[in-house]
Amino acid sequence: MRKQKQLEDLTNEVTRLQLSNRDLVRRINAKEQNYEAIKSTNNVLRAQHAELTNHLQSLNSMLQMIDEMSAFSVDIPEIPDSIMNPWQLNRSIQPIMADMFLP
Repeated sequence: MRKQKQLEDLTNEVTRLQLSNRDLVRRINAKEQNYEAIKSTNNVLRAQHAELTNHLQSLNSMLQMIDEMSAFSVDIPEIPDSIMNPWQLNRSIQPIMADMFLP
């Protein structure tokens, strides 16, 4: 009788652990999909940033040529470092809570 109870308890524990494992696998897969989506978006944004930076530099070069060729003075502002090097922004770093992404 006692061994039967132990067997039932162990069987219940195995079932509970299997359900828990399935839930963890499902949640990990969802997080991986979110990560891939964010990674893809970041790649697009990086490409757009590079393209826009190049375009801005080209426009500034054109303005400088126009300024040199004409009698009119064109005020060409310097491109701030924060635009050219956005990873060097002077912002405070906000901590991220560990459970921020949990459902």
